[in-house]
Amino acid sequence: MADLDLIGPRLEQRLLNILGGTLVSIAEAIGRLVILTRQTLYWVKSAERRSVFEQIVAVGVESIPVTTLTALFTGMVLALQTGFSFRKVFNEPIYVGTVVGLSLTKELGPVLTAVVISGRVGAAIAAELGTMKVTEQIDALYTLGTNPVKYLSVPRFIACLFSIPILTMMAIFTGIMGGLLIAVYRLGIPMTIYMNEIKQIGWKECTHGITKSFFFAAIIVIVSCYKGFTCEGGAEGVGKSTTSAVVLSMVLILVMDYFLSAVLVSFGIG
Repeated sequence: MADLDLIGPRLEQRLLNILGGTLVSIAEAIGRLVILTRQTLYWVKSAERRSVFEQIVAVGVESIPVTTLTALFTGMVLALQTGFSFRKVFNEPIYVGTVVGLSLTKELGPVLTAVVISGRVGAAIAAELGTMKVTEQIDALYTLGTNPVKYLSVPRFIACLFSIPILTMMAIFTGIMGGLLIAVYRLGIPMTIYMNEIKQIGWKECTHGITKSFFFAAIIVIVSCYKGFTCEGGAEGVGKSTTSAVVLSMVLILVMDYFLSAVLVSFGIG
């Protein structure tokens, strides 16, 4: 009986240790993310232009094919599904341009672009910085008197904030053009009707989507840099950090998307 009486307290103690350790780890990670964000913003004004331009090419220019291709077929399938669904209900493929335009402008354009960039650029940032961390190159920067945040994080931060909104606008335009192809050549909708529905989209809807892209860009670069700076465990640790950076970025993008939508709508934007 004495052994049975000890089982309950032991299980409770283990459960408390697990929950407490998890909460402490989460709080520590949030604190480090906040510190990294503050340091990055502090050094933005002193960023090297050459490094920023190099990162803009890596983040923005080299990501154009994958983002535009994703947006093109997203717009095409969105128009196709909308047209056939509305045909079943109204016997006509109506409001295709409105659905495609609003969906891409407010939600799918910024979210899909951010998800694609997090998989391509976020993984690259986490892997690069993680490799530098496990090979002690970041420690060498400290030894040489160079601030790693200023040298590594700031150029990538500026490049993402500059490139991702532009990629989002390109994705929205490409997706609308993809929807136009399906609307005209597959659903038989006159081009003038489709374009008139697109023209009804105002500046509030456009501002809604572009504003989100700035926040998504900050999430991608801060999370990826954090995972790179805190990487441990050699090559295996680099792989784990890269994977966790991509997964965490995608989850935070989807979570932040809801709260940003709620805030922007409450302010009458979109």
